[in-house]
Amino acid sequence: MSKVSPSAVREVIKAIKTGSEEKKRNFTETIELQIGLKNYDPQRDKRFSGTIKLPNIPRPNLSVCVLGDAFHCDQAKANGMEFQSVEDLKKLNKNKKLIKKLAKKYDAFLASEALIKQIPRLLGPGLHKVGKFPTAVSHNDDLVVKANEIRATIKFQLKKVLCLGVAVGHVQMTDDQLVANIMLAVNFLVSLLKKNWQNVKSLYLKSSMGKPQRLF
Repeated sequence: MSKVSPSAVREVIKAIKTGSEEKKRNFTETIELQIGLKNYDPQRDKRFSGTIKLPNIPRPNLSVCVLGDAFHCDQAKANGMEFQSVEDLKKLNKNKKLIKKLAKKYDAFLASEALIKQIPRLLGPGLHKVGKFPTAVSHNDDLVVKANEIRATIKFQLKKVLCLGVAVGHVQMTDDQLVANIMLAVNFLVSLLKKNWQNVKSLYLKSSMGKPQRLF
């Protein structure tokens, strides 16, 4: 049973949007869900990790680069997406600094199935280290759809501290879209926890520049 009701989420969204409109920023503010946990020992208890695709894209500006074979490079070019061919990757010559720069420049990567096995050989562990190992795409996949799937997917991962934050939307979204994203994200997170709601200390929502608003 969810302890957060859609109506409570709606109230908080209203407050966030009002705050965001009072102080207009030059960019679209992201809305983040911030979670505080309790009765959890990151040293002893199993650290959880889970990803879920939200119904509405929370981060439309997430930059995705295609590491493609000839077919995918053409497709990326046609769709105005950024891409790197095998030749481009070979030019990096396993130079750690250049690979780091590439990893830093984009938020996520897609790679042709034919290429995925060559990535460690071409780039070493650089992308894997920063948690950006590419998602495989086949020739039947639509690159734009695949890139949007990445933009819609959020990850909950417990590290050494008992608080985590994920992007669940932005201030330009409709209230209904935000409610759908937030309810799904909250209930999915709770399903990952050992004692479900008993492990949740607090839930806050906040926009990039706004004040945190308590949800639970």
